[in-house]
Amino acid sequence: MFALALAAAAAAAAAPVAAQQTRGLAGSYLAARAAIGTNDYEAAARYYARALIRDGRNPELLQNAIVAQMGLGNLARAEPIARQMRATGADSQIANLVLLTDRLAREDWSGALEDFEAGMSVGPLVDGLVEAWARYGAGDIDAAHDAFDAVADATGMPAFGRYHAALARAAAGDMAAAEEIFSGGADGSEMRLTRRGLIARAQVLSQLGRNEEALSLIADTFGADLDPGLAALRARLAAGETVPFDLVRDARDGAAEVFFTVAGALRGEAQSSYTLLYSRAAEALRPDHVDAILLSAGLLDQMEQYALATETYQRVPRDHPRFHVAEIGRAEAFERSEREDEAIAVLERLAETHGDQPIVHITLGDMLRRMERYADATPAYDRAIALFTEEREEHWVVHFARGITHEREDQWPQAEADFRKALELNPGQPSVLNYLGYSFVEMQENLDEAMDMIREAVAARPDSGHIVDSLGWGLYRLGRYEEAVEHMERAAELLPVDPIVNDHLGDVYWAVGRRIEARFQWNRALSFEPEPEEAERIRRKLEVGLDRVLAEEGAPPLHGDEARSAGADIADGGTPAGDDG
Repeated sequence: MFALALAAAAAAAAAPVAAQQTRGLAGSYLAARAAIGTNDYEAAARYYARALIRDGRNPELLQNAIVAQMGLGNLARAEPIARQMRATGADSQIANLVLLTDRLAREDWSGALEDFEAGMSVGPLVDGLVEAWARYGAGDIDAAHDAFDAVADATGMPAFGRYHAALARAAAGDMAAAEEIFSGGADGSEMRLTRRGLIARAQVLSQLGRNEEALSLIADTFGADLDPGLAALRARLAAGETVPFDLVRDARDGAAEVFFTVAGALRGEAQSSYTLLYSRAAEALRPDHVDAILLSAGLLDQMEQYALATETYQRVPRDHPRFHVAEIGRAEAFERSEREDEAIAVLERLAETHGDQPIVHITLGDMLRRMERYADATPAYDRAIALFTEEREEHWVVHFARGITHEREDQWPQAEADFRKALELNPGQPSVLNYLGYSFVEMQENLDEAMDMIREAVAARPDSGHIVDSLGWGLYRLGRYEEAVEHMERAAELLPVDPIVNDHLGDVYWAVGRRIEARFQWNRALSFEPEPEEAERIRRKLEVGLDRVLAEEGAPPLHGDEARSAGADIADGGTPAGDDG
């Protein structure tokens, strides 16, 4: 009897503890899921650690804990969680990626090969390339080359395989074989290369004593205006120096390049959180892989993890040729996190230390323009344009941006000159055609040319609501109201919540006598929070009608004497003729 009583007492005492533990797990689990759902890796790592104490074999908890730690760049903390997940029998490519990266970081080539032979997989492309680099690291160079060639021959993967086959041959000292792959060999299909791949090929050419070809490769691809890294490479080549091949120095670097290559291919195609796993793996294998650091930081910025993004950007050394790229990224992350003063300060300091780089001034000008500091933005664009040593098609966007700042400063002659220069560099560019054409319509100047420009822009981008709106509005300003209706309705379909487009559609409806629909569109425009000045004008139109507003503004009437008479009727307290509202 005593034993039964004791057992009952023990059960009663344990019940609240068990309930508390359940509540604790539920709280940590919910907080962790919320954090990982918003890519808040610091909070997610903290909450998943707590949840795993109570439920250490839950595959979902384990995998998300791995993702959180890798998002933070903590391979050392992710690896034991991945081992724990493997011990549960759960199959996870993410856990496999972490365990593989750990083996590669320790240069455990035989262990990595054993894992592949046992059926471990991260994905077909990664498996094939990393296995090839593992064989290279294990000293079986011929088997490594065969493995790279096998990946190159696989359907859908030839470019990746050929690129890494070239890197492996160059790392092994066989520069001629590497260049044969880069150049396309017997079939002549020259490989399309990224900036990083082009540097690798230029280094290979230099090793072969072909500096002039390397210089031509750089000039043909990037022109005369180069970033510091490419400018330094060009200077060494021009001086006749034999540039060492150091893009990939060994198997560990090669494996890092695999992860970076895959991350680059995934960017924009897969979720940023998934792509980040690969760029972080590349960083773990090669901490000096600045391009991987920049990619990770950019992904974090896209995921609105601005503090972690700026922290990652700051890992790029000040003396590195890509430092200015990191600082530009850091400034943009500051801007997006509403720390505008810090963003401008970063760029202004960068303009002092890297003032020879046009992109620094362009970025500063763009940021100031977005802040509507047009008078400050224009000089930044001036400095950028002054640095151009040759005219290139891509420079159109700088002239276009400066044209906008001139226009906003009421400096129309300078604005028009910039817009026309942009079109000279990039004929038919729809955004420029639309902006210049719309501006002419608003000023009631060069109307035939303006409408031709807008029509050309619409033909190039028929699904752009803003450009279609310009065509409709241009026809309205020309008094061709019936023609304007179709285009304005199409613009409103494309941009249904744009206050300006809805306001314009209301004006067009009013002009053709569809007054109830006009008022409906003006009310819609108000609901989408237009600028205060525009909102006040819309309210006035709702109160007295468009004809009266135009009369008050001293603008030409919609329909000549008829509209003037309607305006007078309203002034006398009457109702405009034909008003069905």
